[in-house]
Amino acid sequence: MEEDDLPYEEEIIRNPYSVKCWMRYIEFKQNGTMSILNMIYERALKELPGSYKLWYNYLRERRKQVKGKCIMEPAYEEINNCHERALVFMHKMPRIWLDYCQFLVSQCKITRSRRTFDRALRALPVTQHPRIWPLYLRFARNLPLPETAIRVYRRYLKLSPENAEEYIDYLRSCGKLDEAAVRLAAVVNDESFVSKEGKSNYQLWHELCDLISQNPDKVNSLNVGAIIRGGLTRFTDQLGKLWCSLADYYIRSGHFEKARDVYEEAILTVVTVRDFTQVFDSYAQFEESMIAAKMETTSELGKDEEEDIDLELRLARFEQLIARRPLLLNSVLLRQNPHNVHEWHKRVKLYEGKPRQIINTYTEAVQTVDPMKATGKPSSLWVSFAKFYEENEQLDDARTIFEKATKVNYKQVDDLAGVWCEYGEMELRHENYEQALRILRKATAIPSKKAEYFDVSESVQNRVYKSLKVWSMLADLEESMGTFQSTKAVYDRIIDLRIATPQIIINYAMFLEEHNYFEESFKAYERGIALFRWPNVYDIWNTYLTKFIDRYGGKKLERARDLFEQALDGCPAKFAKTIYLLYAKLEEEFGLARHAMAVYERATQAVDNTERHHMFNIYIKRAAEIYGVTYTRAIYQKAIEVLPDEHSRDMCLRFADMESKLGEIDRGRAIYSYCSQICDPRMTATFWQTWKEFEIRHGNEDTIREMLRIKRSVQATYNTQVNFMSSQMMKATTNATSKNAHTHTRIQTYTHPHLRSDTSRSELAELAKQANPDEIDIEDEDGDDEDQGPEGEREQCYRTFT
Repeated sequence: MEEDDLPYEEEIIRNPYSVKCWMRYIEFKQNGTMSILNMIYERALKELPGSYKLWYNYLRERRKQVKGKCIMEPAYEEINNCHERALVFMHKMPRIWLDYCQFLVSQCKITRSRRTFDRALRALPVTQHPRIWPLYLRFARNLPLPETAIRVYRRYLKLSPENAEEYIDYLRSCGKLDEAAVRLAAVVNDESFVSKEGKSNYQLWHELCDLISQNPDKVNSLNVGAIIRGGLTRFTDQLGKLWCSLADYYIRSGHFEKARDVYEEAILTVVTVRDFTQVFDSYAQFEESMIAAKMETTSELGKDEEEDIDLELRLARFEQLIARRPLLLNSVLLRQNPHNVHEWHKRVKLYEGKPRQIINTYTEAVQTVDPMKATGKPSSLWVSFAKFYEENEQLDDARTIFEKATKVNYKQVDDLAGVWCEYGEMELRHENYEQALRILRKATAIPSKKAEYFDVSESVQNRVYKSLKVWSMLADLEESMGTFQSTKAVYDRIIDLRIATPQIIINYAMFLEEHNYFEESFKAYERGIALFRWPNVYDIWNTYLTKFIDRYGGKKLERARDLFEQALDGCPAKFAKTIYLLYAKLEEEFGLARHAMAVYERATQAVDNTERHHMFNIYIKRAAEIYGVTYTRAIYQKAIEVLPDEHSRDMCLRFADMESKLGEIDRGRAIYSYCSQICDPRMTATFWQTWKEFEIRHGNEDTIREMLRIKRSVQATYNTQVNFMSSQMMKATTNATSKNAHTHTRIQTYTHPHLRSDTSRSELAELAKQANPDEIDIEDEDGDDEDQGPEGEREQCYRTFT
C-alpha cells in the first residue's frame, strides 16, 4: 500500500458498502498494475457481490487484460472462472451472458460455448431470448457441423416461426435440401405466414417447385407430383411455369416418357397463349436435347440399326410436334373462348386436305357455339359446312345441313336470312331453279305467330318473314324465272309489309315499266312516296318525275305540274335544286316561258344558300335566251340584293360589264358606285382596278375624281369601323359583333326590268377586246399607285386628261 492510497482506504473502511467509494478507488488505481487493480475489484466484490456495475467493469477489465494473447494461456481459464462466479449472482443479466458467450466463442471452445448459450436461455426470461439468439445462431452457422446448427434452428423456430426463411436458406446452403423442401412446403401451406423478405405466396410456391423439380434425387420426403398439381389448381394464372417445373422434375429423375406425358397434358389444358408458349418452347427444347443426346451416344458407340431407328423416331416425333403447333395454338384459343367463330374457321383451314377431320371440326363447332354468346356470325359455320359438302358433290348432305341451320335460334334475324339466301344460291349454282324458288317462298311464308322484326323476345324463325334480304332475293328470282303476276305479288307483299327501301320501289316500277305497265309503275312510285319522308324519298321523286316526263311529255301537263308541286311541298333546300331545274325544263319544253321564269324565280329562293349563286346564273342565262338581255336586269338587281357580299360583288361586276358593253355607260358607272360600298380597298383591289379601267376607257376627269373620292370615303369608313371593333374587343364586355364587317343599304337603282345575261357574254367579250378609239393611254403601275395614295392617283389622272 502506498501513501496516496490512505485516503481511499480510510473512506472504504468508513463506507465498505458504498459502490461509489470503491469505484473512485478503482479509478484512482486504473493506471496501476493489473494485480493491484484485480485485488481491489476482488475486495469490492467480496463486500458487494450483488453489484452489477462492479461485476461488469471487473469482467470487462479482465477480458481486456488478455486481449491479443494466445488462447491457450492459463489466464483465459481464470477469466472464465470469474465469469462463472459472476453468474452466480448475475444470472438474470443478459449482458453478462452475452459477453461470456462471446468470450468463449473467441476461445473456440465449441461444446462449452454451446452449453453456455443453453444455460443462458434457461436462466433468462423468454422476453430476453431475442438478445441471445442472434449470437447463438451466428455461432451455429459458422460451425463445420450442420447437424448442430440444424438442431439449434429447430429450437429457435419454436420461439420465432416467422423466421423460417432464414432456416430454409441455411439448409439450402449446406445441402440439406430435403428438410428445406419440407420446411418450405410448410411455409407455403401456412396461410397466416408473412414473408419478412416481402415474397408473395406464389413466389414461395415457385421456389418450392424449382427446388423439388431441380433436385429430384435429394428431395424424398415430399410427393412432388401432388404438390405441383396442387399449385395448378391454386395459381391458375401461372400454369405454364408450374407445368414446366413438373416436367423438369421427371426429366431430372430420368422418367422421360412421364415428362413427355406431362407436356402433352399441359398443352392440351392450358387456356392462355402465354402459358402455351412457355410449355411448347420447353417441350421442343426437351425433344431437341433428347435428339442431341441420342446423336452423341450414337457417335460414341458406333452406328447400330436399332439406334438409327430410335433416332429417326425421335426426329419424326419432333417434326410432328412442330407441325402440330398451329393446331395446338388454335385449341388454346378455343378453350379460352369456345364461341369464337373465327377460330373455328381457322381450325378448319388447318385441316385442309383431311375431310374426316374437317367434318368432325364443323360438327363440333356447330354443337359447341352458342349463337347468343358467339363472337362473329355463327351462321357462317353452317354455311361453310354445307359448302364443304357441296364442293365434294354431296348435295343431299348439304341440303340436310341447310335444313338444320334454318332451325337454329340465332341472335340476329340477319343470320337466319343469310342461311336461307345461301341455301337458295346453292340450288341456283346447280340450276335447280324451281327448288331455289320453293326455298325462298318457304323462308318468306308468314308464320303461325307473327312478330315484329325487332322483337327479341320472339325467335328469329317467327321474324324472318320481314327480312328484306330474303325478299330481295326472292324478287330477283321471280323476275328471272317467275311470271309477271308472281313477281308483282312479291313486290306488293314487300310494300304491304312496310319493309321496302327506295331502291326496291324503283326496281318495282322499272319492272312494271319493262312490261309496259306504265300506269302501274307510276302507282308503285306513288306507294313508295307514301312510305318515305325526305330525304329518303328524293330518289323516288327524281326517278318518278323523269320517267313521267319521258313518258307523257306535254300530254298531261297539268298532272305533271301537280306532281312537281307535290314533290316541292316540304322538300328540303338541299334537294330542291334538281327538282326545280327539272320543273323549269318541263315548262320550257312543253309549257309557257313565263311559267318557266316563275319556277326559276322560286328556285332562287328555295335552294340552299350555297347553291343560290349558281341558281341565279342559270336563271339569268335562261332568261336571256328566252326573253333577251333586257329581261335580265331585274334578275341581276334581285341577285345583288339577296346574295352574300362575295357573290353580290361578282354579280355587280358582270352587270356593269354588260351595261358598258351595251353602251349604257351611266348605268354601269352607277352599278360600280353602288358596289363600291361593299368593297374594302385593302381586300378587293380587283374591283377598284376594274372600275378604274372602266373610267379610263369611258370617263373623264370629273368621273375619275368622283371615283377616287368614293374610294377614299369607303376607305375611311372601313378604317373607322375597324378601329371601333378593336376598341369593342378590348373592352370584352359588349355583345358579339355582327357577322358582316359593315352594313349597307341596298337601294333600287333601276326600274327597267330587262337586261342581258350570260348568253351574250361571249359576244360582249369579243367587243371588250376591240380597242376603244377614245381610250386615253395612262401609264399605270400598281406599285406607284399604292405609294402615291388617292391624292397622287388623282393628280396623275388630272395630268393625263390635261
